[in-house]
Amino acid sequence: MIPDSFKQELLHRVDIVDVIERYVPLKKGGANYSACCPFHTEKTPSFTVSPTKQFYHCFGCGVHGNAISFLMEYQGLGYVEAVKDLAESVGMKMPEFEPRAKKPEGGPDLYEIMERACDYYREQLKATPRAIEYLKGRGLTGKIAARFGIGYAPEGWQNLEGVFPTYADKALKDVGLVIDGEDSGRRYDRFRDRIMFPILNQRGSVIAFGGRVLGEGEPKYLNSPETPLFEKGRELYGLAQARLAIRAVGRAIVVEGYMDVVALAQHGVEYAVATLGTATSATHIQKLLRQTDEVVFCFDGDAAGRKAAWHALEVSLPYLADNKTVRFLFLPPEHDPDSFVRQKGKEAFEKKLGDARPLSEFLMEELKSRTDLGTAEGRSRFAHEAKPLLRQISARALQLQLLKALADTAGMAQDEAAHFMEIRAASGLGARPASARGMDRGAQAPEIALVRKLLRCLLSKPALAKELPATFLDQGSPEARALIAVAQYCRENPDTEGNIVVDHFRATEFQHLLEANQADLLDQKLEAEDMEMELRGSVVLLADRHRGQRFEALRVKKDRTAEEEAEMLRLLQERKLVPANAPNNAIISGSRSTP
Repeated sequence: MIPDSFKQELLHRVDIVDVIERYVPLKKGGANYSACCPFHTEKTPSFTVSPTKQFYHCFGCGVHGNAISFLMEYQGLGYVEAVKDLAESVGMKMPEFEPRAKKPEGGPDLYEIMERACDYYREQLKATPRAIEYLKGRGLTGKIAARFGIGYAPEGWQNLEGVFPTYADKALKDVGLVIDGEDSGRRYDRFRDRIMFPILNQRGSVIAFGGRVLGEGEPKYLNSPETPLFEKGRELYGLAQARLAIRAVGRAIVVEGYMDVVALAQHGVEYAVATLGTATSATHIQKLLRQTDEVVFCFDGDAAGRKAAWHALEVSLPYLADNKTVRFLFLPPEHDPDSFVRQKGKEAFEKKLGDARPLSEFLMEELKSRTDLGTAEGRSRFAHEAKPLLRQISARALQLQLLKALADTAGMAQDEAAHFMEIRAASGLGARPASARGMDRGAQAPEIALVRKLLRCLLSKPALAKELPATFLDQGSPEARALIAVAQYCRENPDTEGNIVVDHFRATEFQHLLEANQADLLDQKLEAEDMEMELRGSVVLLADRHRGQRFEALRVKKDRTAEEEAEMLRLLQERKLVPANAPNNAIISGSRSTP
């Protein structure tokens, strides 16, 4: 983990305005800067950058963050990569942290080895008519082959011996270009007589290859093994080439093969990527949803395709947002994306994309197909299988919509379904009696508003956490739980700053809540120095509300003890509703004036 102290120093040294202006033209307006949001299509600027608070927020799509998260969102970088890029830009060295693909001290540069191999394969393609004819037969032009860096690994066992000065170099094996024979001990090239597809990382560097056999042979596709440069579950083929098109169109398509990606690009569908011989991973989903608001998984309509789609659905659930869409397209059995777009063209393929089914529809249909909804047992099983899926959904509005649909299908009341699926915190529904909900409804909203004000105070000036009582909140709302967690973190890190607090809780249940409250600070007229009075006033109001609630709970209780009577008197005295020396019978008159 990168220390928060390093990130804080890094964010001190960079100016978020300078970072964002490298990619997006900003216009000064008052204390802040604005632009049309780079993460969704809009005509009126709603993307705001605060130079004083060093964060950005889009009032249109809700995207929010600091300089680190901007690089993650805009360039599609991982967290560590974004921190490293920023650190290098200001001459800071990463602390006690080295990337997986670090160049060994005094050793070869693994990226340079892969680039040299890529250049060799591309040159071999130009000199091999048989390989060129194969690509032409698949409908590809030289232009699209050049865009994807497609090459050819010739027949023969040791062609790379003529490319690298030392064929026995351990680094060639480390990056997966060669294999050491188990019996003979003789080294040979991994890729032979194959069309070569370079796999690029987010920065456009070659990190691996996929090889498609030329003619008959098994395996049809051969990927590089896992190496210091390459981890299959983290990479997507074609993302480096597709990034600009994904942003322009506002959509990414996930397909299964290299040729699907390349053929779609050849026909003008330039926003497709492919997994690399592995199932869709959480990292794949996160990467794509940083790039766009809509992801369409395009699979074959057979059993294997539906199984792959269901896995993608399950992996996606924790990363959904209410401004994001995940859909599923199943092509006719006789087609994959490559053959479909070559036979029917771009327009027909994109029309199919428009008919792709939303995740919610696919989820409901799949669950319904697994049981007999005409029986109580079948409906019970339906609810049982839906429960773990619904609880994973991070998009609150979508979760509530699905809860309604699932409750109707299972023949349950919505409150009953919410209780059974244990998603009260997500939906606001649950097993509490109607009377309890009625009592709380009026009191809860003002209290949550006060808690949010306290959160904003801490995000503006974290050192104020020392002013908060250690225990004065119940944990009945997400806001209260967030405030308790933030206050504890700020007490343990008294020199931290608001941006680091929000960053610390990235990828937790509190992330979006903290981002929303930090965004509210854009309209905050109070300076950080004035927050102390704001916080103290809110604490006093909250404490007074809690005294009133406790008094009311005791007032309606039958057969109160002497200790509870004394507590009621103390509460009235603390609220200054009766004099400090009032007798016990003051409870009766004081209770009449208690709100």
